[in-house]
Amino acid sequence: MFLEAGGGEGETSRSRAVRSERGVWQRRFWEHTVRDEDDLERCLNYTHYNPVEHGRVAAVADYPWSSFHRYAASGDYPPDWGSVGDPGDIPGAEWE
Repeated sequence: MFLEAGGGEGETSRSRAVRSERGVWQRRFWEHTVRDEDDLERCLNYTHYNPVEHGRVAAVADYPWSSFHRYAASGDYPPDWGSVGDPGDIPGAEWE
């Protein structure tokens, strides 16, 4: 869906081509066990703010593939969350 909607794909290296891998997902990942509700909130904030942090969009709500829209629709986030202010004002926007 991401690619069909015009999302970009990274370069396909020789190593990826040999394994028939696409350049959409990164190979490495960082595992983290969520410890409590506060930690879950920090993880969600980090995830939702990440497209803004990396310059993909100006506001969290502008990123169409984010789970943020579902959380905003259920009232867990205000619809304009992450669109105003300094990232330092958003708990979890900067990973600790």
